[in-house]
Amino acid sequence: MSEVTTSGTWTTVTPTPPNVSGLHTGHITWGVPVGGGKSGYSFTGGTVDVEAGGPETTLGTFTHQNFPIMGGGVNRFDVDLVVRIRFQEDAEDRDFSFRFHHFETPNDGPTPDDEVDLPTRVSPESVTIDGEEYAAVITGFKRNGEIVNKFFSPENGSNSADIVAVLSRVGVPDVVITTVRHKGSVKYTQADEYVEIVNRGTAHADISGWLLHADDPGQNFTFPPGTTLRAGQRIRVYTNEVHAESGGYSFGSGRAVWNDKGDTAHLIDTEGALVSDYSYGTDAGRGTGTA
Repeated sequence: MSEVTTSGTWTTVTPTPPNVSGLHTGHITWGVPVGGGKSGYSFTGGTVDVEAGGPETTLGTFTHQNFPIMGGGVNRFDVDLVVRIRFQEDAEDRDFSFRFHHFETPNDGPTPDDEVDLPTRVSPESVTIDGEEYAAVITGFKRNGEIVNKFFSPENGSNSADIVAVLSRVGVPDVVITTVRHKGSVKYTQADEYVEIVNRGTAHADISGWLLHADDPGQNFTFPPGTTLRAGQRIRVYTNEVHAESGGYSFGSGRAVWNDKGDTAHLIDTEGALVSDYSYGTDAGRGTGTA
């Protein structure tokens, strides 16, 4: 476990929208205001504990200032962030680079919320810890206790989310079950239950044919051929709903899969080996702890 201090600067915008300011600072803005302020991003770091190869942690806070602007015809562009991490043991600064993809949506359309995505989740830079090479991997935006792949931001305000990341070994996938939502809000069927799985490694993982199941017979889901979990990507397998933004996977079960009192989700690869499991409630402590 290492205590680290983070800070960040926005370095480039490609292609460049009109009226960009704040490059090489922690707060970048763009656009010609329409009755309000400019739009832009800021990054605020802090001091956190990071374990190499360990659980997800907060890298810093991302804020999107979203106001109506004239974009000059440039409504999709990439914004690059360099996060500087100082490891307290050696007081040495190391830089890790990431790319954010911004979609400045039309304000009068059916989906006016602006969209922020992470096309580059794995830093090209690495650090050597105890003889192993590690890179930083962003695994999502955390807002209101929920971690998601994309950030949607309504107009006329500042909207913030924590950037969640891990330090993972270079060239290795690391697929784990992170949670089981075992109490859905849909009466009787609990169709909106889900299991969440993330690849917190630096390499993509082919999970075609992998099996996700509970302890009871018939409660199985097999990932279809061609299923790749990208580095840093987070997906969900719902009981009986399909959500494209989280992979579109579903057990297709007309009844609840996960026991409200306690259960264990198991993720098995094509060789029959246990990759990860997650236990909760009365089953807590039964799992291997891989999640």
